[in-house]
Amino acid sequence: MPYSAIASAITKPAPENWIFIGGDSPADHLDLLKRPDISGVQVIHSWKSLEPEKERYDFSRIDRDLALLAPLGKKLFLQIQDRFFFPTHRNIPDYVLTDPIYAGGLVQQDDNAGEGKEKGSGWVTIQWNPEVRARYQKLLKALGDKYDGKVFGINLPETAIEVQKNPDNRGFTCDAYFDAEIENLGAAKQAFPTSHVVQYVNFWPCEWNNDRKYMERTFDFAKANGIGLGGPDIIPYRRGQMKNSYPFFNKYQDELPLIAMAVQGPTLTYTNPRTGKKFTRAEFQDYAADYLGVDIIFWTVKSSWLQENP
Repeated sequence: MPYSAIASAITKPAPENWIFIGGDSPADHLDLLKRPDISGVQVIHSWKSLEPEKERYDFSRIDRDLALLAPLGKKLFLQIQDRFFFPTHRNIPDYVLTDPIYAGGLVQQDDNAGEGKEKGSGWVTIQWNPEVRARYQKLLKALGDKYDGKVFGINLPETAIEVQKNPDNRGFTCDAYFDAEIENLGAAKQAFPTSHVVQYVNFWPCEWNNDRKYMERTFDFAKANGIGLGGPDIIPYRRGQMKNSYPFFNKYQDELPLIAMAVQGPTLTYTNPRTGKKFTRAEFQDYAADYLGVDIIFWTVKSSWLQENP
């Protein structure tokens, strides 16, 4: 179907441009943050970095970032990371890894690193274990108690995982995983009633083309609870996304409080099937605004246009 035939009839304003810096400090990217065309910064915080020991939270990095950004007039988005994309990254608290009540805390998963890239392996927290989930939700509450209304928003990471074929999947089922993620999302909104809460939703395991109604139920839940949605990759026209989350962004874009999506490093590897070339900044932006209804784009600092003068 031609893009013009499926684009939203109502064109939103151009999305705000933010930078995505992973786990870096904003202090390392001041040249970009001082640009007038950059509205804020998205920073990843692993669960382990925020709770280095049980019941002992360390939010000092967030405090430093807020202090640095305030005089610049820039906003802060926190991504609370419980899944990791390298085999050496097991960044959840040690007590979750070692106490038998948490069943090991993590399970290995595959990761698609981008177009033309081989899959790698990483880890995902077993949120379908209620003891693990309770600890994660306690972290979200502690964050909300301190930062609700002070940070612009928080987001929970992408829903896509690949563990169902892993024989050591720690009790994983598709329904249990879906229910756990929706419960965590509700807990995040309860913890942050003022700041924006966004769930990155791209694919659900075991589902294709909404055949289990996971995608539809996610968007309905977000709409009913004033929650934003987004995703880690803006990849125009890509079939996999068009058979999963993208049509729902198009349908629900005027019913969600915020849509925030990213152009990360792997996103830059994809080729526009219409031109045979890598996607341009304009192609990312136009598709994000006109079809997906995106309000914020989190741009990797590797984006070529960020190396140019504003």
